[in-house]
Formats: sequence, C-alpha cells, structure tokens
Amino acid sequence: MAALARRRRWSLIAIGTILFGAVAFFAAIVAAGFYLSAPARETIGAAPADLPAEPVTIVSGSGATLSGWFVAGQPGGGAVVLMHGVKGNRLTMLRRARLLQSAGFSVLLFDFQAHGESTGSRITFGRLESMDAAAAVAFVRQRLPDERIGAIGSSLGGAAALLGPQPLAVDALVLESVYSDIGTAIANRIRVVLGAVLGGVVARPTAWLFELVLPPLLGMRPADLRPIDHIARMTAPLLIASGTHDDRTTMAETIAMFERAPEPKSLWPVERAGHFDLEGYAPDEYRRRVVTFLAEYLRRPR
Repeated sequence: MAALARRRRWSLIAIGTILFGAVAFFAAIVAAGFYLSAPARETIGAAPADLPAEPVTIVSGSGATLSGWFVAGQPGGGAVVLMHGVKGNRLTMLRRARLLQSAGFSVLLFDFQAHGESTGSRITFGRLESMDAAAAVAFVRQRLPDERIGAIGSSLGGAAALLGPQPLAVDALVLESVYSDIGTAIANRIRVVLGAVLGGVVARPTAWLFELVLPPLLGMRPADLRPIDHIARMTAPLLIASGTHDDRTTMAETIAMFERAPEPKSLWPVERAGHFDLEGYAPDEYRRRVVTFLAEYLRRPR
C-alpha cells in the first residue's frame, strides 16, 4: 500500500510538473508575442541637412497618423515610396533616399504605424501597415498626379506592400527580403536563436502556438499574414531580392514567392548577403539593378 501511494504521489507530481511547464511555455509565447508586436517609437527630429526634405503627415486607414519626409525630384523623373523593415523607421531608408534623389526621383520616406514618430498601438507584421503603404502611395499620387510611382519595401515594408485588400497602386515595386508567411518567419527566427538541433525540434510547434495567440493579441488570423498568397494579384512590374545567406527569409521562400508572381518580374539573389540592408551590403549592384529597374518603369520620355 505504501509503495502504491508513493507511485501515485510521484505520478501527480509528474503530471503537475508537465502541466506547469506547458502553462509556463504558453505564457512565454504570449509574452514573446507582446514583445515582438510592441511599438518601436523613436524621436526622429529634422531631416539631415543634405536631404532637401519637407516634413509631412499622412492620415492612414490603419487609424494612425504617419510622419514622414517628402523630397521633390525632377519633373517626369518618377517618384518612389520607401517602406522600412520591422522595428525600424524612415532613418533606415536614408541611403536609398539619397541615392534616388540624386538620380532625379521624388521620394517619400515615412514611419509605419507604431514605428518612429507615427502613432499606433501594436506592430502587426504587415496587416495594418498595408493600409499605411496605400495611404503613402495615395499621398504621392495626390502630390504628383502626373508622375509614375514606384515603391521599395524592405522586409516588413515588402509585406505591407502585398497584404492590402487591393494590390498596391504603383507602377513598379521592389521587394527586399520579404517573408512568405508568418509561421515560417517565426520558425526561422527560432532556429536562429536556438540553433539547428534544438531549433529544428521546437521551431514549428512554437510557431504554431504563436499563430494561436495572433487573433486575441492582434485581432488577425495567420491566414491574414501570408504575402505569398497575395503576390499573384500584383499588377506592377516586380523586382524581388533576397540574400543567399538569409536565415530569416530563406532563398527557398524567395524563389517560391517569385514563382507565384506575375510577369514582368525579375529575381536578384544577393550573393552571401544575410537578412540585412541590401543597399548597404551591395551598393554598386543595388544602384545598377534597382535604380535601373525603377527608371525603366517610372521615367516618362522627354
């Protein structure tokens, strides 16, 4: 009888430990969701002296008021909207702005909702940010009604360009390091943090749990965060770029996105680049590929 009682006691302890561990693990997932979606606000201040930028504010369908800079270019030279990555802001797009402005383009840099100096309560991995992208393009369209408009979206910015209810109304689109679906994006990042062995075991189950908390946390479903399901609707010419050594948005994902994209399209695998600023990594090739692509579709004949 004593032995049976001990076995029961140890069984209850084991069950309790498992339940406690499961609850603690799920709580950690929720906490991670709050951390990843927390606003990334930053005081930006005035534009650099070498960039002739006008401060602008844009009211977005996301409910946010967006802060940004508008740089006027040459008439007929085209205009480009620059859209930064997650936890970034317009400052991360300054090099691109200078490059494009020197090439004669008009440029709009802005902070997505819940980033930089824009309002907003939560980062939504492209869902609400897609409304910001549409509002930014509409702003430039109203400001420069005779210009063709393009956009460059890096990471989150590229997802925002794809996830809107309607295709983004641009004449050319550059997508840099854009995740294919939120589950894969989370799993990739878990593998990076935990390593190939442990990450390979827990990445997918953890990503699945993260997807479970999306509806109560951010009011959206995992199905709402699948840029790969939206890319086929695009009506603008596409240039899709990603680093060949990117472990957060893999080349396999990028190729899958590219295969679903409509023509005209082109693919730029950036050799040995990871998940970071492609312009800063390969500036000369970036100028040759990206600026040439935008000029082809945005410049009007003189």
